[in-house]
Amino acid sequence: MTSLLSFYRVVRNDLFLIVCAVFLLMVIVLTIFGPLISHYRYDEISNASLQQPSWTHWFGTDVNGRDLLTRTFFGARVSLTVAAFGALISLTVGVSYGMVSGYAGGRVDNFMMRLVEIIYSLPTLVLVIVIVTTLDNPVASLLHRLGMEESYSRLVLIIVFLGFTEWLTMARIIRGQVLVLKQQPFVQASLALGQSHVLILWKHLLPNLAGLIVVYLTLTVPTIMLDESFMSFLGVGLQEPLASWGTLVANAAFLINPIRLYWWMLLFPAGLMTLTLLVLNFLGDGLRDAFDPRVKK
Repeated sequence: MTSLLSFYRVVRNDLFLIVCAVFLLMVIVLTIFGPLISHYRYDEISNASLQQPSWTHWFGTDVNGRDLLTRTFFGARVSLTVAAFGALISLTVGVSYGMVSGYAGGRVDNFMMRLVEIIYSLPTLVLVIVIVTTLDNPVASLLHRLGMEESYSRLVLIIVFLGFTEWLTMARIIRGQVLVLKQQPFVQASLALGQSHVLILWKHLLPNLAGLIVVYLTLTVPTIMLDESFMSFLGVGLQEPLASWGTLVANAAFLINPIRLYWWMLLFPAGLMTLTLLVLNFLGDGLRDAFDPRVKK
């Protein structure tokens, strides 16, 4: 509650942050309800191929005659879902790993950090692409047996494996802060009073890491969103008829030619993705000021 009040005090005095927060809220609302209230389905094919924006199709149509407005907001839903759940996995793994490594110290810390450095040396995005394409059919078969859509197999794989590759920086930063915090008098006093290590990590160290965690979380969300978009742009991400901002931009790129420019295909999904990424970064600065105890409220 105190953190929320601090955030409110920071935001209410900054008109720019208010605009950013309202914009992000509008995007989230439209991603949830936009495809539901649209007159078209995101996968509805028609004969109105590559029509420019009009009163019938506000964002125009794609090469298959599908309404681009509906697909843009459906793609936003997918991209934000991947980014949110992937960042949550990254946050959980990175914070837990970094806190344990820094608090344990000694040989345990040395071993855990050497493991992080080994993983850092690997081309993680290439590995994710290989793993996703390899496991796509087995996971699709599993989803089919569970009565779920097979087309969501890559979505699940991308969320899980991007989340498990973006935790490294978080772990190293958290570990460095814990090394400093565990030498502070309040931690030493807790140890002298016989408090358990788990309680010290949860009650004393984690709250002092909140500002740092939030800042790096706001960096992780755009990173995972861009990774997913890049994979979809390469054709190894989501498959038709599913859409994300990456697949929509990829579809537009294939239509770019010197004879005719289908500008609406690129402008709307790429523009909305760019604005959302900028807003997330600006809000990250506001959250840092709100949660960082060193910033004067």
